[in-house]
Amino acid sequence: MAIDWIGFCYATLVAFGGVLGYTRKGSIVSLAAGLFFGLVAAYGAYCVTWNPRDVKISLIAASTLATVMGLRYKRSKKMMPSGLVAGISLFMILRLVIGLF
Repeated sequence: MAIDWIGFCYATLVAFGGVLGYTRKGSIVSLAAGLFFGLVAAYGAYCVTWNPRDVKISLIAASTLATVMGLRYKRSKKMMPSGLVAGISLFMILRLVIGLF
């Protein structure tokens, strides 16, 4: 049983981004979304730790964030934070799908 360190780091990064958005801009939506998706991603990493083929929760969290933040990046053309989160989420999707094979 190998701990999914990358998954837990991703979850921490997402949650930290939500807290950072709240402290810098006062965005309660950013705080709520960051903490929610951070917790979902952490639970997904926990599931992957126990069963490496159980990537369902992690894929849902990463796919949702990649889609939402990718659309925000397309609209705003700002790399921070939307482009960064979309890119990292795409990396997570690739990593999880490749890990299945």
